[in-house]
Amino acid sequence: MLRNIDKFDQVEVEKKVLDFWEKNKIFEKSLNKKGKEYVFYEGPPTANGKPGIHHVVARCFKDIIPRYKTMRGYRVPRKAGWDTHGLPVELQAEKELGLSNKQDIEKYGIGKFNQYCKELIWRFKDEFEYMTKRMGYWIDLKNPYVTYKNAYIESVWWVFS
Repeated sequence: MLRNIDKFDQVEVEKKVLDFWEKNKIFEKSLNKKGKEYVFYEGPPTANGKPGIHHVVARCFKDIIPRYKTMRGYRVPRKAGWDTHGLPVELQAEKELGLSNKQDIEKYGIGKFNQYCKELIWRFKDEFEYMTKRMGYWIDLKNPYVTYKNAYIESVWWVFS
């Protein structure tokens, strides 16, 4: 028999689902099951600014295949990552530091500029992790790969050697 729903509170339903998943370790249980393995490495976001709707959309698409494979009986480890290199990070750093060209960066100091970039990319990590959990995107945030770490850089060199 159907029952009337007087009031539907989307936020409350979302909270209950997320709490249930966390309390019962649903994601973790999916990693412990037997079955053929399908490994997923996230194409990582560059956290040089607050997360936007484009990050939500991208993560929805990234979640489709791993979730489908999990439902089909696969064990799907999902490795998060952080893109810590590249133009978005450098442009944000230049903007914040008031630098406009290569000479300005050299005058500021390349090592000092690199350090500023490294600090910049972690500034919004908590906001990204909050968004990730809130949208129900299952991924291992505790053990991410980080593109500025030597182990990652060497693995890329190995692939192209």
